[in-house]
Amino acid sequence: MRILAFDTSTEACAAALGDGTQWTERSVHAGSRHSELLLPMIGDLLAEGGLALRDLDGIAFGAGPGSFTGLRIACGVAQGLAFGAGLPVLGVASLEAMAEAARAKHGWTRVVAALDARMREVYLAAYDLEHGDWRARIEPCVLPPDEAPPLEGRWHGAGNGFAAYPALRERLASALLSCDECTLPAASAVGRLALPRFAAGEGLAADHAAPLYVRHRVALTTAERDAGERL
Repeated sequence: MRILAFDTSTEACAAALGDGTQWTERSVHAGSRHSELLLPMIGDLLAEGGLALRDLDGIAFGAGPGSFTGLRIACGVAQGLAFGAGLPVLGVASLEAMAEAARAKHGWTRVVAALDARMREVYLAAYDLEHGDWRARIEPCVLPPDEAPPLEGRWHGAGNGFAAYPALRERLASALLSCDECTLPAASAVGRLALPRFAAGEGLAADHAAPLYVRHRVALTTAERDAGERL
């Protein structure tokens, strides 16, 4: 089974093509240029693999939470490509992809994933690995860093939420063994999580794809914009 996977939920634009055994991956710091970079990146991956979209078995995307604009881009691109090629789609929680990326990099099996959600909040979830599957012990949520729920046992932190808000690390200090503030929801991690779900028949029709926003605000007040806040 071969799938295309990508994530634009953070300032990185990442895409990967693979079958579970081997992944070809691209990732660049995009800032706000995801819409310019993602499709050419996908085209390069397909050309390098000598494949067309119709040769694939599915398209997976980082569904969020994360940047509102980034999530809409990822979902829209997944829908557009899937419609044209007649492929199923699957959204993968970006925080779960961060846990999987931390496992691949460090071997961690209990991960608290945190992304800077701006507006003095973090996107947060906690996952542990059981029999090869990630189980959410804290479902993806958005909250002030000093209101993060307590954790039992020992965990590892992953993501820029820990860098942006030292209060989060302080809040979870008794449970944290270590922390990698640079962990991102890698496209290959999105792909590894999606593959068994596609194999189990969980892929959706393109028009059923949807972002996982968690925070449902789509605009800032004038005062918040003047203060430099971002969604």
